[in-house]
Amino acid sequence: MSIRIFISPAKYVQGKNAIKDIGEYVKVLGEQAVVIADETVWEIAGNDVVEQLKQENIKTEEVLFNGEASKTEIQRIAEIAKKENASVVIGVGGGKTLDTAKAVSDEVQGYTVIVPTTASTDAPTSALSVVYSDEGTFENYRFYNKNPDLVVVDTKIIAGAPQRFLASGIADALATWVEARSVINAGGKAMAGGITTIAGQAIAEKCEETLFQYAHLAYESNKAKSVTPALEAVVEANTLLSGLGFESGGLAAAHAIHNGFTALKGEIHHLTHGEKVAFGTLVQLALENHSIDEIERYLELYISLDLPVTLEDIKLKDVSREDILKVAEAATIETETIHEAFDITAEEVVDAVFAADQYAKAYKEKRNK
Repeated sequence: MSIRIFISPAKYVQGKNAIKDIGEYVKVLGEQAVVIADETVWEIAGNDVVEQLKQENIKTEEVLFNGEASKTEIQRIAEIAKKENASVVIGVGGGKTLDTAKAVSDEVQGYTVIVPTTASTDAPTSALSVVYSDEGTFENYRFYNKNPDLVVVDTKIIAGAPQRFLASGIADALATWVEARSVINAGGKAMAGGITTIAGQAIAEKCEETLFQYAHLAYESNKAKSVTPALEAVVEANTLLSGLGFESGGLAAAHAIHNGFTALKGEIHHLTHGEKVAFGTLVQLALENHSIDEIERYLELYISLDLPVTLEDIKLKDVSREDILKVAEAATIETETIHEAFDITAEEVVDAVFAADQYAKAYKEKRNK
């Protein structure tokens, strides 16, 4: 019988003004911290985090993140952390900042504290980083022996972020059950290394249920910059449920196709992670035996949240079959997650990409009549 594995962060804290208590949580981990944030995030939350840490007599070294979760940036910040003898590495910001913080913490064998300023990805809770080249091309996943020690999600900060980020997080999280379900059905392994636990499956399913129930209300709450029960529910789904669901459930085609898109040049790289995953999810649905009603259920939610659903929407209006083949070949390399659920060729992925595009265009036409 196969081994079942479930992994998760040691502590997850979510709520309005949650960072006001971050010093209380961090002081039990260590007395010397490195805080990583980009230029914009320092003003939004980084300075507040440092102020709370100082109130608990935690020494901090402030590091400006350069914007790319690359080996170069990871090593640069790790050297700073080593020089300061930091035992706690705190990432404040978006997915790439957080992935870099996890990698730096791994380099110095420290405690990992994650403070997301958007609910745009499920990166905060996971025991892995997505590593890119200095130019932004996907290179590999980097796996760790443990998940973050502390995740602090301040929903007041999330509510103040542009709603595009929340919508992107919803798109990323909507892939959770789609991918986990396919991995479970195929008998594949979860990112955690074993087969999916009952808990992992239940969390992935609840993630999708929560999003279809509250996504619109949360999106409108975000427009009003208001923290509401609906926003809290979707932030938890985007961050905690999706994070646990993908890691202890499994990734399949949607994220592999997202990674494949990094093989192309052009405007597509201005899209968020979740926006590209939204299209990847539609491609996975096209690869599977789903009814039109089920596929259109996803299409309707994506469109209502201003998410991309066609090749034109992801800045690939006139893309050639040859270029999509490059995407498909990158998505089907031996180490990609697509193989946890599919025995598939690059050509089959190409067909699914163009089919998903056509499904979306047909639905848009029907919807606008």
